[in-house]
Amino acid sequence: MFKKFSRGSADTTGAVDKQARGAEAEQRALDHLRRQGLRLVARNYRVARGPSARGGEVDLILRDRDGTLVFVEVRAREGDAHGGAAASVTRAKQRRVIFAAQCFLRTQAVLPPCRFDVVAIDGDGIEWLKGAFDVPAEH
Repeated sequence: MFKKFSRGSADTTGAVDKQARGAEAEQRALDHLRRQGLRLVARNYRVARGPSARGGEVDLILRDRDGTLVFVEVRAREGDAHGGAAASVTRAKQRRVIFAAQCFLRTQAVLPPCRFDVVAIDGDGIEWLKGAFDVPAEH
């Protein structure tokens, strides 16, 4: 007999569960940032081609109260092993986020002040790292 799988069940390949956990972490981060007064502009902004074969993506793009456009990378880990969620934002990941942000900014009539933040979720804890990384000088 065929076994019926439901979306997000533990019997799937794990990809659906990982995707669901990622979406849950992004929603948790978004809720946290909204409580701090930021407004959502875009979610999961993707660019197909970029500094790697994977292209680039920004998890959340928000507008801060002062008008700053905030590009947010959300990282979640069950615990803080290997440095935790914040430490998992590698230079390669930063380059992909920066590339996607640059593509997004090309759609804007006026360039606002910008910032790259990370929301790190380790287990039940959440940490908002403002200005977590910058665009390297060569960009």
